Amino acid sequence: MNKKLLLSLVGILLVAGMVWWYFAHNSSRRKAPLKLYGNVDIRQVELAFRVPGKLARVLVDEGDAVKAGQVLASLDATPYRDALAKAKGDRDVALAGMEKYHAGFRSEEIAQAKALVEQMHAQQENAALLASRRQTLLKTGAIAKQDFDDARASSDALAAQLQSARQAFELEHKGYRIEDIQSADASLRSAEASMDMATNDMADTELITPSDGTVLSRVREPGAMAASGTTILVVSLDKPVWVRAYVSEPSLGMVHLGMPLNVSTDSRPDKPYLGKVGFISPVAEFTPKNVETEALRTDLVYRLRIIVEEPDEMLRQGMPVTLTTLPEDKTNAAKVNAK
Repeated sequence: MNKKLLLSLVGILLVAGMVWWYFAHNSSRRKAPLKLYGNVDIRQVELAFRVPGKLARVLVDEGDAVKAGQVLASLDATPYRDALAKAKGDRDVALAGMEKYHAGFRSEEIAQAKALVEQMHAQQENAALLASRRQTLLKTGAIAKQDFDDARASSDALAAQLQSARQAFELEHKGYRIEDIQSADASLRSAEASMDMATNDMADTELITPSDGTVLSRVREPGAMAASGTTILVVSLDKPVWVRAYVSEPSLGMVHLGMPLNVSTDSRPDKPYLGKVGFISPVAEFTPKNVETEALRTDLVYRLRIIVEEPDEMLRQGMPVTLTTLPEDKTNAAKVNAK
């Protein structure tokens, strides 16, 4: 009986010891600071003209600091300036045509058409009266039949001209057809679109930096012919500055989006930068094979992107850095500031 009791007590103590070791071990792992290694990743932009042309000026050199909106280079704008002038002229012609069709005929033109109708009406009445008289004379044999035929033909011709004059007056009185007005409107829109394109081409003869940065490479020199999309300058952007790092699969649970981290460099280990996790890759990298054993799963790593809050010129492309978690009080302060 005593032996069984002793074995039971030993078993209980053994289980209690295992439970204590498990929680103590995992607690120490949770409290252990996370330490990662990575490299600075700075965005670069290859600046090029959208339009082709002859490179006229390059205003910066390698190593120069540039500001957003600054003109860095320009093309010979003469061909584009001429094209813009022509496009403006075509737009003005189309605008005048559109206004003409919308305004309709001038009052003077309408009055002139009306006067022509009245004139033709008087001439036709006179010709009809002459033909009637000659018809009477023809019956008495006083004139030849040819004289009557000439008078009647003249009356018929004047009647046709009177009808044409009346129709012309009606057209001018009513104005232009709706189809003609719509065609004029479409011509104006087409001309305005061509002018906008020419304006954009003219603006694109200047190469403008999109944000603050530093010139890394000066690829083309003045006088060279630059095709559309040919790189002229390479600029390293001041912001954003990221750190590319990797976390192992066992430590992945210790990392979350927005998590603050200290970013330390070898040149200034006592002056770390503040960063936060901005991206956690959902895909493991450096996977040995498609199906892993339990042991191999611990070799998987996941890519992180840590955004540096206030970078300066001391952070350079590819520079190695060390990432560590903040102390508890600083982590709480960082969370408060983020809110």
